[in-house]
Amino acid sequence: MSKSNQPIIAKAIQALSDLDTIKKVCYQKQRGVPMPSVEALKDVVTLIRGIVFPGYFGNAAVTAQSMQKHIADSVQRLHIQLTEQVLAGLSFYKESEEDTAMLMEKANDIVLSFIAKLADIRETLATDVLAAYNGDPAAKSFGEIILCYPAIRAISSYRIAHQLLLLDVPLIPRIITEMAHSETGVDIHPGAKIGDFFYIDHGTGVVIGETAIIGKHVQLYQGVTLGAKSFPMDAQGNPIKGIDRHPILEDNVIVYSNASILGRITIGKGAIIGGNIWVDQNVPAGGKVLQKK
Repeated sequence: MSKSNQPIIAKAIQALSDLDTIKKVCYQKQRGVPMPSVEALKDVVTLIRGIVFPGYFGNAAVTAQSMQKHIADSVQRLHIQLTEQVLAGLSFYKESEEDTAMLMEKANDIVLSFIAKLADIRETLATDVLAAYNGDPAAKSFGEIILCYPAIRAISSYRIAHQLLLLDVPLIPRIITEMAHSETGVDIHPGAKIGDFFYIDHGTGVVIGETAIIGKHVQLYQGVTLGAKSFPMDAQGNPIKGIDRHPILEDNVIVYSNASILGRITIGKGAIIGGNIWVDQNVPAGGKVLQKK
């Protein structure tokens, strides 16, 4: 390295290391606490999918005779791996040193509660698979849907993340749904509330916001947005967070491709929203909003 370059490089290093300028974008790790890991969470999601859909993910050789052992082994691994990630999530926003043992106990309790809900998650996902099978004439079997359909991958990640969010796990649920977003093109915030028999056809480009509420037997097609219409500001000009700003879709609603439904409005039971339409007003039960010819 030329000596003439050294002062420039030294000055850059000093500027880049200035804690006052980087504290908002630099993670300051607590002693003994792991950083949340995308790679580790990929393994966690695969483990959960292998438990929920045995034989389709993870060990493909599982049989009826080996099922209980397969699930027992997977749950034990899940307990260890997910506890570490939940601990990392609990620690992520802490600005001061806390008792790591106390946080570890809390993480363990959360993961045990999550494991107790796995059967319920499977039951709900089974309704989503059935909805996809009944909603797509091209589907030949449940197995094809579980293995191939990006919407089921995205919905399964959402169901996992939503349950963790209900257990007050920070950060980790959002990482899980954003991994699914990157993989499938379907963006579902873990805070959304989605009922049974949820079906997304094709899936690419679907966006479902944090405070959206979706009833049972709802069908969405590609490119649908359930978004916010505007962002109210506080006195300092900052967006007000934590308010209900996304749509409510009641049971049996169908929304066709590239429709945008915006704001805290209600789409009534059994309503149909046509493709390529902007909707920002309530639609009554059984109503139809279609493009004019």
